[in-house]
Order: sequence, then C-alpha cells, then structure tokens
Amino acid sequence: MQTQTQHEYDQVIARCRTLFLAKTHDYGTAWRILRLPSVTDQLYIKAQRIRSIQEKGTQLVADGVEEEFVAIVNYCVIALLQVRLPADAPLDLPAEEVAAAYDQEIDVNRQLLFAKNHDYGEAWRQMRISSITDIILMKLHRTKQIEDLAGHTQVSEGVEANYRDMLNYAVFVLIKMGFGG
Repeated sequence: MQTQTQHEYDQVIARCRTLFLAKTHDYGTAWRILRLPSVTDQLYIKAQRIRSIQEKGTQLVADGVEEEFVAIVNYCVIALLQVRLPADAPLDLPAEEVAAAYDQEIDVNRQLLFAKNHDYGEAWRQMRISSITDIILMKLHRTKQIEDLAGHTQVSEGVEANYRDMLNYAVFVLIKMGFGG
C-alpha cells in the first residue's frame, strides 16, 4: 500500500516528467551541450529567482514559483543524466532513451527520499517553503565549491548527492504547494 507521501511524490514527478518529455519533443536534447557547472548555474538562477520573489512578495515575469520548482526538479535530472553519460555520448539522444533514463534517475531518487523520510520522520512537512529554498541555495553553493575543486573533496559527498537532495527538496515544496493533485 502506498503512503500519502509516495502518492504525492509520484503525482508531482508525473507532472514534471510530462513537461520534461514535452520539452524533449520540442527542443530535443539541447541540454546535452551544457557542461555540469552550467547546469548548476542554471539551477542557481532558478533558486535565486524563487528567493527574490519570496523576499519581494511580487514578481514581474509570468512564470511563478511553482514553475521554477518544477524547473529545479528537471534541471537536477539533467545534471544526474549528464553525470552518468559518457563524455563521448552524442548530443542528440532518442526521446525513448531520455524517458527511460529520466525514470531510472527518478527511481533512485525516490528510494533515497523514502529512506531519508523514514529516518527524519517527514520533518519536511513542518518546514517553511522559504527555508527549503535556502537549503537548495546552500546545496548549490556547496555544489559550485565541489565543482571548483574539480571534485577533490576531503569529507563531503560529491555533486550527485547534492543534485539528488535538491531534486527531493523541490518535490517537497511542490507537494506542499498542492502541485501534484
């Protein structure tokens, strides 16, 4: 039997996936041209815009905070795909291969989420969306530092763990905002 969180997670991911695959149809895999630090910077732009809107209480561009969190989910998937793809992988990937790879990365993230959710007791449900935004920004700064160190860390996890955490935090926010339902 699925828990409420599992159901909500799956609903949010289904909507994010639908948008990702629609964009893959329209643009192909143009994101393949991005080096990993460029994906990190794109994530930073999205998270910083969310924080700016939260602090100002207004926005001038139509795309709302919800759409930016969806973008964070999908850019994290792009980052995870880029980490996995060999350097000589083609820029243009077949849509069905992209869909399967998306599902594979989400499956790993889903397992991580439920393991952590078990240990932390769904503490995220009590968090403020603004705090989750700050955590995502902190993880982006960590990721940028790891990238600047060319991955040579002493004690910390690598960039993949940060992308996975950011993806799940963005899903938490979307659940809290009622995006999946």
